[in-house]
Amino acid sequence: MKKKMTKWTSLTLIAAMAVGLSACGGGDDGAKKGAEGTGGGAASGSQKLVIYTARDKNVVDEILPRFKEKNPGIDVEVMTMGAQQVLERIRGEKSNPQADFWWGGTQSSFITGAEEGLLEPYKPTFADNVAAENKDAQDRWYGEMLLPEVIMYNSEALKKEDAPKDWDELLDAKYKDKLLIRGVMASGTMRTIYSSMIYRQDPANPQKGYDWLKKLDANTKEYTQDPTNLYLKMARQEGTLSLWNLQDILIQKEMKKQPFDFIYPASGAPILVDGVGIVKGAKNMDAAKKFYEFLFDKEELKKKAEKLFQIPTRTDINKDEFPAWLKGIETKPLQLDWKVLASKEKEWMQYWDENIKGKGKK
Repeated sequence: MKKKMTKWTSLTLIAAMAVGLSACGGGDDGAKKGAEGTGGGAASGSQKLVIYTARDKNVVDEILPRFKEKNPGIDVEVMTMGAQQVLERIRGEKSNPQADFWWGGTQSSFITGAEEGLLEPYKPTFADNVAAENKDAQDRWYGEMLLPEVIMYNSEALKKEDAPKDWDELLDAKYKDKLLIRGVMASGTMRTIYSSMIYRQDPANPQKGYDWLKKLDANTKEYTQDPTNLYLKMARQEGTLSLWNLQDILIQKEMKKQPFDFIYPASGAPILVDGVGIVKGAKNMDAAKKFYEFLFDKEELKKKAEKLFQIPTRTDINKDEFPAWLKGIETKPLQLDWKVLASKEKEWMQYWDENIKGKGKK
């Protein structure tokens, strides 16, 4: 999708060239910075807004121009990275915040950020129209959309009837070396999927989950550096299966015409509440609040559902106004305690990284 080249997008491309291919898929790649406006900073009399985002670049390119059009006096700077990397960066800058707004990340990440005092309480105008389970009780973060995590496959290499129908089928020996997995540790999406698999076995006895992930590792051909590499290798059929989020699969399928499709697992999927929040001590609080309200505007949410395959958390929108794809999606959730996942994720993922990754074939 072509957009008029602005300064923040051009700088994004320059930064991306410096670190390698830019990534899609929830923005889970190395940090890439862009700025929208003139002079590299806020012009005299204008406001500034610094956003750290884990959003897919297609999402950023779609939404920011509309925000800028409605708010021409706000000079926007964007830094894109993985959700876990956003949390770590905001944590590292706690004594001197550099960002104003955290756009995109799992509820586990936002729960952790809230508990560590990294997020500013703010009750938006739409607060009463977001269900309690999709927001923080103290207004430190709100879920912008629901994000089911599903089984992804190459539709040219694998027929739908031959793709695994549920999580446990991924362990079948016939799928050995068929899986490509986006690098787990930097990705909020993958950390949540893997933590959910551990919880699904037995949260009180993580060894059962570790054993499950070891079997998955045995079928995994490669852990790719970032989503861009995942998509490239999947398209080239270096692997035919993956675990990924529904929105980014549909973006790649419909917008990029990639040969990808998905299976919604029969037993249910981890449904992330993909959130947003204002950074504690933000230097540009007014601009951050304007962006907050813009993201949840009813008309904006309907546009994002139509063009970006987002499932909104806001409950006061007539479902008949949503696109056909959304009406046909089943959203059966895995039964998960997200507070347990938030408290255990770091421990579980560190164990996986040190003791399981790359060892399943041995």
